[in-house]
Amino acid sequence: MKNLIFGILLGCFALMGCRSDEDSIQKIDQIMNFYIQDINGKDLLVPNTIGSYTTVSMNDVLAPTNVATVSFSPKTTENSTNYLEYIAGATRELQSGGDSDERVYRSRIRVALTKKITDTTFAEVVNDTLEIRYHWTPTVFEVSKVLYNDSELPISKDSESRTIVKIIK
Repeated sequence: MKNLIFGILLGCFALMGCRSDEDSIQKIDQIMNFYIQDINGKDLLVPNTIGSYTTVSMNDVLAPTNVATVSFSPKTTENSTNYLEYIAGATRELQSGGDSDERVYRSRIRVALTKKITDTTFAEVVNDTLEIRYHWTPTVFEVSKVLYNDSELPISKDSESRTIVKIIK
């Protein structure tokens, strides 16, 4: 009799473990591709090319320490356009919403760019500010706005739902 009750309880627990939790899954959308171009659409991230930004670094402005490197990956598309892929890593600060189901978070990143002037000389480092705002609900966490030096940039999505941001320098 004990074995029968134990078997029924074990079966009930097994069935409860198989139920679907799809309603509680939050969609997270935070991968961004940053393209840096001139006004004519020329790629300014071409490695070792005169007139391009050959050195790029990012630092988390909202981090508790002064030196908090933000990671990104330099990438190239099939048509040889260079971009910076940012997945996550900078501190997210709550801007509004508190305990509600609609919240806004932000990250602030200092972007340091060094342009190659000639084969042997480089311009002074340019320090720009990148601000990323995120929209959070129980069902989605996504990029909602991107500002570069306090100017809002248009954002779009590619076929894989990554956020595309073009910075014009």
